[in-house]
Amino acid sequence: MTISADIEDNAHAAFARSPFDARSPFDESVAGLYQALLVPILFEPYAAEMAILADRSKPGSVLEVAAGTGALTRALRGTLDPPTEIVATDLSQAMIDVGAPSVTMSRTHWMHADAQNLPFAPEMFDLVICQFGAMFFPDKVKAYGEAERVLRSKGRFLFSTWDSIEANDFARCVDDCLANLFPSNPPDFLRRLPYSYFDPGPIKAQMSSAGFKAVTCDRLELTSVAASAHDVAAAFCQGTLLRGEIEWRAPERMSEIVDAVAERLEARHGACPSGSMSALVVAGRAA
Repeated sequence: MTISADIEDNAHAAFARSPFDARSPFDESVAGLYQALLVPILFEPYAAEMAILADRSKPGSVLEVAAGTGALTRALRGTLDPPTEIVATDLSQAMIDVGAPSVTMSRTHWMHADAQNLPFAPEMFDLVICQFGAMFFPDKVKAYGEAERVLRSKGRFLFSTWDSIEANDFARCVDDCLANLFPSNPPDFLRRLPYSYFDPGPIKAQMSSAGFKAVTCDRLELTSVAASAHDVAAAFCQGTLLRGEIEWRAPERMSEIVDAVAERLEARHGACPSGSMSALVVAGRAA
């Protein structure tokens, strides 16, 4: 039975009912700005590279976890062979609702799922892939173990995670500006989560603990470009969970803060800014 048939047949044992009705902090207003601004500025350049790496093993079936609004999903669909089955999953229904309409091609499916508790039978996929989601997994070894469980023998797990904030120009500039605006209690979301998971040693150890072999961890540096400094400021301040940290500290001042961040970005990186990005690309093979 194909993966497409499995998905259409809700009673099939390959797809267990998800045991939770989790609520992600991403609502549709955040997800919409994430898709409109953050995806082209940060995620599309890496999605193109990840899709090329994914295509090297010519997978027949792909599971994407923490797919967000589908930046990588779209790149995979445009790069992999047309018969390849892609299942894109995310914990946030809002992200799926925003992203799914942009990826409606055949053999592409969207599901609400937790990377730490995947609703799939063992050995269903040739490739599990994740772009900039691993940093958010509370139990990374459990999530990696789930990836290993659903992979076929010799299947690959491929994921990316941001390098340090100091190696990512736009994020560092936003973080610096917010630290100046809130000196006694600066928002720490960027350093605490998305830009916190970049030490190759622990990453490789966690992958090995989950059962992966031949684990590699390579740095990939790209350039980010944006139409305006204001787009970058709005993307970070309103299209990520940084939004809640700012609103908690300064209710009703979001517009003023975005303008201040945009001014700092323009001063440092120009009116049509470009900046360096750095990430780690991690790969491992199932037994």
